[in-house]
Amino acid sequence: MSVVQIKKSPNIRSFGPMRHGTTSIGDALREFMNKSRLKPRLTEVRIQENWEKIMGKTIARYTQGIQLIEHKLIITTSVAPLKQELTYSKDKIIKLVNEMLGENVVKEVMIH
Repeated sequence: MSVVQIKKSPNIRSFGPMRHGTTSIGDALREFMNKSRLKPRLTEVRIQENWEKIMGKTIARYTQGIQLIEHKLIITTSVAPLKQELTYSKDKIIKLVNEMLGENVVKEVMIH
């Protein structure tokens, strides 16, 4: 039986503390997403995934669609009383969605 010795390649660095001027992968990804054209779409998906938590089960059940286009949250429902309730609650919806996102993304709500 032979013993294999593994030599450290000069191209492989150990993962020690970050050096001055370096960025963590998480920070680099956050920066990329903030500058990317994907951010609005990812924000829309986050709103859709959290819609029930934000607005409750009943409203979520009767909401057919949620879109985010240029800081406008477009909510689609075919239930007339819900349309009316959402229309009266636009400021509250903006506040709740922005709180969930942790930033002021939604400036306007449209009900269709």
